[in-house]
Amino acid sequence: MPQLNPIVSAVTDRVIARSRDSRARYLDLLTRERDQWIGRPSLGCANLAHAYAGTEEDRPAMRTGDGMNIGIVTAYNDMLSAHAVYYRYPEQMKVWAREVGATAQVAGGVPAMCDGVTQGYAGMELSLFSRDTIALSTAIALSHGTFEGALLLGICDKIVPGLLMGALRFGHLPMLMVPGGPMPSGISNKSKAEVRERFATGDAGREELLDSEIAAYHTRGTCTFFGTANTNQMMMEVMGLHIPNAAFVNPGTKLRQALTRAAVHRVAGLGWRGEDYRPIGHCIDERAIVNAAVGLLATGGSTNHLLHLPAIARAAGIVIDWEDMDRLSSAVPLIARVYPNGAADVNGFEAAGGMAFVIRELLASGHLHGDILTAGGQSLSDYSAKPTLENDSLAWRDPGPSGDDTILRTSAAPFSADGGMRILAGNIGRACIKVSAVDPERWIVEAPAAVFCDQAAVLAAFQRGELDRDVVVVVRFQGPRANGMPELHKLTPPLGVLQNRGYRVALVTDGRMSGASGKVPAAIHVSPEALPGLNGAGGPIALIRDGDMIRVDAVAGTLGALVDPAEWAARIPAAAPAAADGFGRELFGMFRGLADEAEKGASAVLAGAGL
Repeated sequence: MPQLNPIVSAVTDRVIARSRDSRARYLDLLTRERDQWIGRPSLGCANLAHAYAGTEEDRPAMRTGDGMNIGIVTAYNDMLSAHAVYYRYPEQMKVWAREVGATAQVAGGVPAMCDGVTQGYAGMELSLFSRDTIALSTAIALSHGTFEGALLLGICDKIVPGLLMGALRFGHLPMLMVPGGPMPSGISNKSKAEVRERFATGDAGREELLDSEIAAYHTRGTCTFFGTANTNQMMMEVMGLHIPNAAFVNPGTKLRQALTRAAVHRVAGLGWRGEDYRPIGHCIDERAIVNAAVGLLATGGSTNHLLHLPAIARAAGIVIDWEDMDRLSSAVPLIARVYPNGAADVNGFEAAGGMAFVIRELLASGHLHGDILTAGGQSLSDYSAKPTLENDSLAWRDPGPSGDDTILRTSAAPFSADGGMRILAGNIGRACIKVSAVDPERWIVEAPAAVFCDQAAVLAAFQRGELDRDVVVVVRFQGPRANGMPELHKLTPPLGVLQNRGYRVALVTDGRMSGASGKVPAAIHVSPEALPGLNGAGGPIALIRDGDMIRVDAVAGTLGALVDPAEWAARIPAAAPAAADGFGRELFGMFRGLADEAEKGASAVLAGAGL
């Protein structure tokens, strides 16, 4: 095995040292849960009768207890294209479980909302905390004590992190993630973006825009750009939680079905009785978390994972922070360009070599821990081969050289020597910025602030022509405590238009952008957020006034208001807008009140659990 990159090694040691006590407590929990397991052998007869009442065909096998009973936790709904593919999965999985002497039951469902539907509207304020709701729902699904393993069916933005956060509290059980695959390609992402920008300027009408969007998002499967959903799938591969290279095989194909069948067979053999015991809490360790961060950087993945990865890690007793990400970014080469960091979509990425190529390259260059305990394969090296069907049987083959060096390159000849993620710090706070899709000439922006408290006000100012100048748009009171930290994705087209007009433009916000963050420099997740927390202190982003000179510097790693320090210290924070109600937002007040800061994962349930 190649020698591990020294910075990857040092960051891993840093994470292990910082996590020593919390990880030890977590592993002790797993030992106690395993040893004191509330399982089928110890359940009362009435309890078991309730558990078996919903099935007749599998009841005799369940009564013997000879085979594993697999809990299926599903995010199926037919409104969300990525999860509509799961409709028939449970009934198929029951058949495939019987093939290997196991049984399977749907343990429960979890909500799966679509940020693409709620972008820019009130429902988006429920989006981030849907992740905590999914974690709670997963725990409820697994709480019956009748399962020796689980299959987790989920793909998109908050669903995969939420499933893992809940599942890791049952970390003594073997589990696999089961993807559904991306939809076939529609119109190009470039064409879609062009119509969006023309609509923002009034040069395209609603019907043309709707036709364009439907041509892009046209059938079942994951959206094809490299946003949060597909970054989730990439991370599951480098953490070894899929059947190797199952992520980007299209739905409805024989290969897709064969991979799903293999997942059922695999989890059924993951050793509850000691044959090859691989509980998910042991598979997700400090090395696997670092692998996920490396994969994020090497592929130019979604900025949302600067929230999700720390939250997943915390559920396993592991502490990773933005400084770790920043250090890794300096050492990890960018070897993939997928929209919005390039022209190709994930289908083009898969055709060029996909995750098999990425993992093979990163293992060879010493950027991934090859010695992690994988759930879906014997070792991570299994993930450096692409699956295929030969005589209706699964086989894996080396991906060969890159099929398109505008999409995938080797670690020795990358698109960039670093991962394109930066941490910014200064008198406004700490923030992250993704520069892998930003022209290096725009990595430094210094311009007057235009301050807003919501996305709609920015769009209105743009329409009035008030932003036709060099400007740093500041959107505050968008953090997890203020309104649930909605994505501000609707800002991308107008800010892109301003940049196309030749202005120096940047965004500074304590909210999120999106996995589709693109060419406009954006300092996001500003922490502390503007709204005061339980300690009574709000972030200095609340001190910014219209016209203040703001410097966003992704080269030096700074984010500052160029205001006299004495004046800055004397300023009174801006008043927070009244909390919005309606659309169910008031029901999530508890989550907002308990939410941690962005760098810790912005989770209420983890904070409330003392994790």
